[in-house]
Amino acid sequence: MVTELVRGGVGVADTRHANDRREQRRRRARYRYRDGKLAYWLILPAMVLLGIFVVWPAIYAFYLSFQDWSFYKDPVFVGMKNYTDVLRDPLFIESIGRGFIFVLLTVPPMLVLAFMFSSLVVSVSRRFAGLLKVSIYVPTIISTVITSIIFVLIYDYSGGLLNWFLGLFGIDPTAWIGDPAWALVAIAVPAIWLGMGLTSLIMVAAMVDIPPEYYEAASMEGANWWQKTFYITLPQMKNVLLYLVVTGFVAAIQQFELPLIMTNGGPLNSTTLPNLFIFIHFRNDINVGFSIAAAMLLFVVLGSVSALVFRFVNSERLVD
Repeated sequence: MVTELVRGGVGVADTRHANDRREQRRRRARYRYRDGKLAYWLILPAMVLLGIFVVWPAIYAFYLSFQDWSFYKDPVFVGMKNYTDVLRDPLFIESIGRGFIFVLLTVPPMLVLAFMFSSLVVSVSRRFAGLLKVSIYVPTIISTVITSIIFVLIYDYSGGLLNWFLGLFGIDPTAWIGDPAWALVAIAVPAIWLGMGLTSLIMVAAMVDIPPEYYEAASMEGANWWQKTFYITLPQMKNVLLYLVVTGFVAAIQQFELPLIMTNGGPLNSTTLPNLFIFIHFRNDINVGFSIAAAMLLFVVLGSVSALVFRFVNSERLVD
């Protein structure tokens, strides 16, 4: 009799616990649904703006790339003609190759310089680090147009600051933006200067986020700065460096303002990068479909290279 009562009490308790768990699951599901619904409402304005100003224009541009169209006549379907015309234009192929050269001239030096500067920032006192971060970020807020004008004056053949400085050492003046051999390099310098600020601050944030215990343990083992950098800092910054490589590649190959203002694509098209090539045809050609097709092909190049970078570089999240 006692055993039956005990079993009955246990059964009632189990039933009560099961009911409580079901009620808790129902509450969690209800709250989860409410939170999810609120999240959708919060992102709705951004999605609407994204659809209006990004998705729809991209779809319409893709449609117009198959049309013989201008601002003065209705579009006429021509199939792949615009794409074949772009691919047969040697200047477009050269601009893509020149864009990759410009990436090599800007992205690796910018990453190296930004890493060295970031290492300096995290190794000094907080007050001095704040001064350094402000100083490196100043070029980021300067207009690209103003930067272009400043560097044109610096590169001037007869009265430029650079040739004057080199003249102090007996070096003859050089037409930095008038010589096809130097023009692209001359444009790469202000591009690095403009991009270093944000890149450095991102690296500083990544370095500060690395647990100091790693460095303390390495110091106890007698590791020097180079060993700490290659075995701790760089592996821990893997994802940040991947992000900076991809965004730096996209920004460099799409550089537009610097070659437009400083050289207008010259001399001898030596600084005509892909976006400037597209802009020149958009401004001068009657058939706008040609320029749109070139833009679509550039989009394919950017997407393909970015996908290859993510494919061949291990970008898995680090585990603490």
